[in-house]
Amino acid sequence: MQVKTINGTEVLIEGNGSETILMLHGWPDSRALWEKQVEAFKPHFRCVRFTWPGFEPGAANVEHSLDALIGLCEAVVREVSPDKPVILLVHDWGCLFGYHFAMRHPERVSRVVGVDIGDAGSRDFKKATTIPALLGIVGYQLWLAAAWRIGGGVGENMSRWLSRQMGVPTPPEQITVAKNYPYYSTWTGKYKAVRTFRPDCPMLFIYGTRKPFMFHSPQWAASLDARPGSKAVAMDTDHWPMLRRPDEFNTLVLRWLLSHQSNEEKNASPAVL
Repeated sequence: MQVKTINGTEVLIEGNGSETILMLHGWPDSRALWEKQVEAFKPHFRCVRFTWPGFEPGAANVEHSLDALIGLCEAVVREVSPDKPVILLVHDWGCLFGYHFAMRHPERVSRVVGVDIGDAGSRDFKKATTIPALLGIVGYQLWLAAAWRIGGGVGENMSRWLSRQMGVPTPPEQITVAKNYPYYSTWTGKYKAVRTFRPDCPMLFIYGTRKPFMFHSPQWAASLDARPGSKAVAMDTDHWPMLRRPDEFNTLVLRWLLSHQSNEEKNASPAVL
């Protein structure tokens, strides 16, 4: 394992493949989310991951701008893969930040694996989502935004209570109120530059079906299925398919990634059974 500090953030690099996968987590996780994926993918790819600012243990309860987070992705990619585009593997808020990095720097991204977050917030999404589901999404996001604003023990207890209701797999002691800033920034308009992701490169979208609401529209998934080299795949899990059914998830992702490699890259990678 190699460790680099980039823009003040500790970045882990594992594996020896000819291509690099940048793994971006969401709420309320950390780079540890991807442990089982790193083990499965590192014989074939260089796996790069970090914990978002504000999500590390003991982080201050401050906001981090969309530009700063996208800039961190850019700095990491330029450092770890200066001459070749990377593959993005993204989940939850990692999707939002990673998708926007891909839109700003399409030349830096060869393929995208998005997990559970698609075109949430788009016109198609709002039309396809029931009023109770929309209210559920607004409710939990405003709760976490309020917890961030309140802060302290009360905000932390609010965050942990909601995580229990949602079946979040992160241990309670690792759920801090500081991790809630993306919700607060969203609902106070600081992420108003957010746009719907329409990938220019091949994309694999994996989503769980055992949830009270989806984070993508049927139209968005259908548009991926209609594009050569891209597809949307449902899994019988909740919001965390990479944790709930890791073997199935890893096999699906690995086979898709290897199917899009060049002949030179395929010759450099061991076979997948």
